[in-house]
Amino acid sequence: MPFDQPLAPPPASGDVFAASRPVRTGDVAPDNRLRFDGIARYLQDIASDNVDAAGFGDTDPIWILRRTVIDVHTPVLWPDRVHLSRWCSAYSTRWSNMRVRFTSDKGARIETEGFWISINPDTGMPTRISDAALALLGRHTDENRLRWQAWLDAPAPADDGTDTPFALRSTDLDPLEHVNNAAYLHAVEDHAVTRPDLLAEPHRLVIEYRSPITDGERLRIRRRDDRDAVTLWFLVNGESRATARLARLLDADG
Repeated sequence: MPFDQPLAPPPASGDVFAASRPVRTGDVAPDNRLRFDGIARYLQDIASDNVDAAGFGDTDPIWILRRTVIDVHTPVLWPDRVHLSRWCSAYSTRWSNMRVRFTSDKGARIETEGFWISINPDTGMPTRISDAALALLGRHTDENRLRWQAWLDAPAPADDGTDTPFALRSTDLDPLEHVNNAAYLHAVEDHAVTRPDLLAEPHRLVIEYRSPITDGERLRIRRRDDRDAVTLWFLVNGESRATARLARLLDADG
């Protein structure tokens, strides 16, 4: 099934965009583990830094995430310093899969992949990536016919009365007036800590965004557990805006 597929390996060439940063206490849980929302912020920051360093701030300024995959092989624990490497593993004319590898001075390893869509700042719709950016994306992959395929396509189950509200704040909104990706991961983190059995082993988190959550909307989380996973649906007026699934990582050595 798509959820269990391995992520693309690093390119043969080590010439990828790289950055390093210390782990800050504002991004870690009480057990010193780098939280999921902290990982999301690191991914957003290196994406912005990559666009700026490549000089595409004018031609390709806005990108939104459709999916994030986070494979925690060995968690980052504070205090530590993380090193991030970012490259394209597949692309098409309007979107790309961007891999980011986390390593650290103390031996942590987290592998991630984001499905990023280029957005026209005037229309808010997907738009063609500039020729220069396409050339850069193609430096590390020959896969240039990337298509969208949902990994989490199960509809939300029927309401059994256990939905929980999740309060949104003004600080959760991004410049597009959508709830920021990291805010979704706040909710995931709230539920993940109730499954220490999953966090204690290598684990995979996948979150897919269907449509934005905007200011003033009331968000509820519907949850279903099984032995090896927990799945969350982000609901507004009964409509699923995003889905997240946390599970044991089957290919823990990949």
